[in-house]
Amino acid sequence: MKLDILAFGAHPDDVELGCSGTIAKEISLGKKVGIVDLTRGELGTRGSVEIRNAESAEATLLLGVSIRENLDMRDGFFVNDETHQMKVIEMIRKYQPEIVLCNAIDDRHIDHGKGSKLVSDACFLSGLRQIETQYEGKKQDAWRPKVVYHYIQWKNIEPDFVVDISDFMEVKMRSILAYSSQFYNPNTNEPESPISSKNFLDSVRYRAQDLGRIIGKDFAEGFTVERYLAVNSLSDLV
Repeated sequence: MKLDILAFGAHPDDVELGCSGTIAKEISLGKKVGIVDLTRGELGTRGSVEIRNAESAEATLLLGVSIRENLDMRDGFFVNDETHQMKVIEMIRKYQPEIVLCNAIDDRHIDHGKGSKLVSDACFLSGLRQIETQYEGKKQDAWRPKVVYHYIQWKNIEPDFVVDISDFMEVKMRSILAYSSQFYNPNTNEPESPISSKNFLDSVRYRAQDLGRIIGKDFAEGFTVERYLAVNSLSDLV
């Protein structure tokens, strides 16, 4: 299956937190979108692998993405080396996306920056014909996405562009809340974590509100780029 957009996250729920509004919007416009999680988030303070697998499946259905896969890298300990790059390259060549979305370039969790660079490097390497990969016994063709965009996570990184998600903010929040083990729940006995507070959950909405305010919309998501964005004319800008 060829996809228009492939979103990578170091952990299940990274994509939902960072860019699920944009994903839902693109799907509504007829785009085929997939998600690849690098790890199972097994080192998370709350929940378990089994719980997070079920939560991820629910979020996937809510968003309506075409595929979701997990590369089963080690949470906290994966590195940006040839072995891990080849796993990402196989996914890129399998789905041949025009656009790749990936983790923030710098963030509180060490896996986010690592995942960002790993996916970005793999996107470049995936276009080199001399690197050979196979999927289900068949040689894969080289493929390089046209662009790589990085969503924003914990840190308030200044975006290079923002996407109006005003009509899709509630879909975003539902996909996030599918991970009920991870986020604010006053009735749980689970230990506290940096993302389990009400303040954090509220921050998802007020960040989107603030980015929306700047462009005269209700809600928006921000992204950073690796190279200049190009438009055909000034009228292409909202």
